[in-house]
Amino acid sequence: MGATSGSAAGAGTGPPAGDGDRRLGRRALLVGGVAAAVGTALLAREELSRSWWRLPGVDKPRTAGAVDFPGARWVAASAANYRRADRPADYPVDRVVVHVTQGGYASAVRAFKDPGHGAAAHYIVRRDGRITQLVRELDVAFHAGNREYNERSVGIEHEGFVEDPASFTDALYAASARLAAAICGRYGIPVDREHLIGHAQVPGTDHTDPGRLWDWERYIRLVGAERAKSSPAGPAARTA
Repeated sequence: MGATSGSAAGAGTGPPAGDGDRRLGRRALLVGGVAAAVGTALLAREELSRSWWRLPGVDKPRTAGAVDFPGARWVAASAANYRRADRPADYPVDRVVVHVTQGGYASAVRAFKDPGHGAAAHYIVRRDGRITQLVRELDVAFHAGNREYNERSVGIEHEGFVEDPASFTDALYAASARLAAAICGRYGIPVDREHLIGHAQVPGTDHTDPGRLWDWERYIRLVGAERAKSSPAGPAARTA
């Protein structure tokens, strides 16, 4: 979520010019065909390894209401606002994306439960420090507005408004830092500004959150302090 600015769109490129008329001999065609077949088989194998559980009659085992962060409240987002996955087995997780709801907690929950909204984050941190999880970290939440970043990140919404300094309370910073530290420990994510980013930093986005009032120096310091309190916990420590 978060405030938006002007939109940006990238331009695609067509096929490379030249050499389109060159004729290939039979041997070259055969070798090229074999190479293409091998390449296609490898791609198919990789995709199958990511999506075996999506086959008819097969589903990734889940525990209803389970959360990835102890103490978080579970409120399920609409299934239309995320994609079931098996992260990090199918997509490595190497980013945490910080968002601001641009509204209250209840309105954010309503939006993420609405199948027509088309977006949801994994977590919402409230001003009083309470945390709600809406999408499992296993799954790809539609929060970043960029497919690659959705697949590789965990999204954390923060209750409030980007231009309201009162939104960013001590309790909110502290709770979000504990949450982000746990996520970083789970996936081996470095605690720095390259890996903890704002929604505004996602390529192609038109969002501005968390905005100029978000204290990144304080946040990184708090996340680092929380990480130092505990030993790293790899992805295997998480249960479905």
